[in-house]
Amino acid sequence: MRDPAFWHELDLQSRRSAPMTRLMLTPIASLYAWAGARRIEKAEPFDVGIPVICIGNLTVGGSGKTPIVKMVRNYLSSLGIRAASLSRGYRGKLKGPLKVDPGTHSAADVGDEPRMLAESGEAWIGADRVAAAEAMKAEGVQVIIMDDGHQNPTLQKDYTLIVIDGGNPVGNGFVFPKGPLREPVRTGLERADAVIVMGEVSEDAPLPDFGGLPVTHGRVEPSETLPAGPFVAFAGIGRPQKFFDTLEGAGAELSEAVPFPDHHSYTARDIQFLKQLAHEREARLITTEKDFARLSAADREGVSMLPVEARFDGNDFEALLAPLIRTLS
Repeated sequence: MRDPAFWHELDLQSRRSAPMTRLMLTPIASLYAWAGARRIEKAEPFDVGIPVICIGNLTVGGSGKTPIVKMVRNYLSSLGIRAASLSRGYRGKLKGPLKVDPGTHSAADVGDEPRMLAESGEAWIGADRVAAAEAMKAEGVQVIIMDDGHQNPTLQKDYTLIVIDGGNPVGNGFVFPKGPLREPVRTGLERADAVIVMGEVSEDAPLPDFGGLPVTHGRVEPSETLPAGPFVAFAGIGRPQKFFDTLEGAGAELSEAVPFPDHHSYTARDIQFLKQLAHEREARLITTEKDFARLSAADREGVSMLPVEARFDGNDFEALLAPLIRTLS
């Protein structure tokens, strides 16, 4: 499902902001926020006995969490710590808990993000986060990095990083379904330890007040050399324009940019359309790691994939994790 356009309209007086729709959705949004707050308030988080780092966000859709999960996990691994990611396995057939095997499991089995994370390190899925955490501990994992889960109160977290999309921080500022927020900004930040703002900050969408939390700015950049273009780019992620902007920022020539809904399951008709479009434009197809993970082996033929990684200036990233590293020493 694509986000409704009015979720990202900041001029709340304009017709584009759908004032009547927002008015009608206000009671539902209030109930959604109340139910979420009550669930968190009444929960008794389970202490699994090993550190749990949560990489979360405040909005539905993408904010750049997965590259941060990968970077945190790999950084801890470089210090000799056995760290593994834990995802829900959204849209995967298997519910876990299980360790993702990239040679055996497909995105249809475990979800696109866990399948992608398994290519570069240890990745687990579990619809039941507590059961998954216990299984990971039993297998010798020393630190769990939760990919999402800030609004899931079942597992006790030791350190929580909130990832914000600099180009679209909180949408129109309202809670779902009136806006893209999973909970009010202040409520979500009260349970966080630090904030990462990913990407260039838009002048049209100012950042919210982070309430004195440490804030670090990062960005996503290609981790490999861009193949020769021109390209027909396609992406089914939270904000496809971010991928298209990354390509252009890396010097790619885009003949066409085709957005799909987040976690889109590509059909034979979709692939036929994309390959025909690329043929007409005399271009090659290129997509994200997450989208590539959802393609079958046959559909991947003729499609390039651009891997990306999170990057920070100087020692900003190490400083961000310093409070946690001290507790692990």
